[in-house]
Amino acid sequence: MSDQKLLELAAKADGIGPVLCYESARNCLRIGPRSNYRLWNPLDDDSAALRLAMKLGICIQFIPQCDTVQVYQEREFTAEPFNVHVAGLGDIETRRVITQAAAEIGKAMQEKH
Repeated sequence: MSDQKLLELAAKADGIGPVLCYESARNCLRIGPRSNYRLWNPLDDDSAALRLAMKLGICIQFIPQCDTVQVYQEREFTAEPFNVHVAGLGDIETRRVITQAAAEIGKAMQEKH
């Protein structure tokens, strides 16, 4: 899935908006009214990723012996529990896995409507 699609679905799950557009040069979404928009990208912004995880009840688990970080969410937004994991234990991997989980939730919300 492209970063644009990940961000759009994660924004849907987060309930933020309106989403004005995707800025490919900065790899982020413009959120809010045109006169006073803000840039949003939990793939690059620690605080946006943490707020996303907290709001959606995403649990984060670091697995050093496997050099992975995984997240899971227990059916609050989706029909089945799910977990997503990526290789690596760094900041980039942690933000990406949170955003991927939020995108899964956004996708499930989209399918319900």
